[in-house]
Amino acid sequence: MVSSKEYTVISTFAGCGGSSLGYKWAGYKELLAIDFDKNAVETFRLNFDAPIWHRDVKEVTGAEILEFCNIKKGELDVLDGSPPCQGFSTAGKQEVSDNRNDLFLEYVRLINGLQPKVFVMENVSGMMKGKFKGKFNEILRTLKDTGYNVKCKLMNAKYYEVPQSRERLIFIGVRKDFEIMPAYPAPSKNIIKAKHIIPGALTNHNSSFKWKFIDDSFPTLTKTKAKNYMVKVGAIERYMDNSEIKKAFTFGDEFKMCGSDNDRIARLGNSVPPKMMHHIATTIRKEILDKIK
Repeated sequence: MVSSKEYTVISTFAGCGGSSLGYKWAGYKELLAIDFDKNAVETFRLNFDAPIWHRDVKEVTGAEILEFCNIKKGELDVLDGSPPCQGFSTAGKQEVSDNRNDLFLEYVRLINGLQPKVFVMENVSGMMKGKFKGKFNEILRTLKDTGYNVKCKLMNAKYYEVPQSRERLIFIGVRKDFEIMPAYPAPSKNIIKAKHIIPGALTNHNSSFKWKFIDDSFPTLTKTKAKNYMVKVGAIERYMDNSEIKKAFTFGDEFKMCGSDNDRIARLGNSVPPKMMHHIATTIRKEILDKIK
């Protein structure tokens, strides 16, 4: 049960609405979402009543967000953002110089402009590995310089009711004047396994062409190759259908999507699993926002 107070959230780099759905389930009111991708924006509009701007976040200012949402600087409860992370992704080429690696600076600019009570930033686990450790430390230092108590935790979605082993870095910052430290949800004992989504299925992951039964969550499902979504039920080999893929990411059947199958897979593959964000948002509500006087 959520508390009676309705907290507010603004989502930057919102995508098709994975984080937004998690916040909605946790009882938040979304004041605004922003994303650059046309198909993601169209999908968002099919599923949410919240306004969304189809704009490049580089061209958005904190002042116009405050005016549009009719709030003052410092009043927003949560600023959420998942800056594009392909340059850090272990599924990609992992180039330190990838321009997308610096989009987090646009998010920091909006933190400074809006001064939310809490911010949440999600990114891939590759950010803190190998040659990217220096970049990770720079990002963490930059976030702390905004005047927030900041923590970062590597979280696996499988421990937050998502039937997929999917590691993500979650940065949480709480404005220092509240004298409250960031808080994270405890791992859930309710592990959703692949067999709960497709009973009796074998899976073929990462183009290995080796079928195996997984008595656990799915491996990380990526957006790059359709072979990553193949299953075998009995003697039948097939791709996972749209309904199964949505369930693997915890988007329900009622979640509407537009575009080609590849477009839909790409949008889901880029999203934050809603159930994972639901756990995070609920903890922020109970352990941080409810304690702010």
